[in-house]
Amino acid sequence: MPKLREVCHHIRSKVAGPFWVTVDLFFDGEEKYRKYRDCEELSAELFHRLYGADPALVKRIPVDSLHVVKISFPRSTPQGGMVERDMHSGQQYVRLLDIELNN
Repeated sequence: MPKLREVCHHIRSKVAGPFWVTVDLFFDGEEKYRKYRDCEELSAELFHRLYGADPALVKRIPVDSLHVVKISFPRSTPQGGMVERDMHSGQQYVRLLDIELNN
């Protein structure tokens, strides 16, 4: 089974305001985008398991023209709080790299 890092040419995470994180998955071409855009492995439940996000609040936004899927979820603590470990959420994507996707 391919890993997410193998079907995307770029994966990034970023701050989406003080209470949200957005992950952008740039798929490697239209074929891979169409194949994996709606895959169950990238479910709201995954973001609950990896980041503690409430599954009901996870947003998944496919951008067909760019072959990108944007996934936004609430941060576990507000940006800049005392327990902040990644102020700009730039490292949050790393947990997703080895997620295996069904063919």
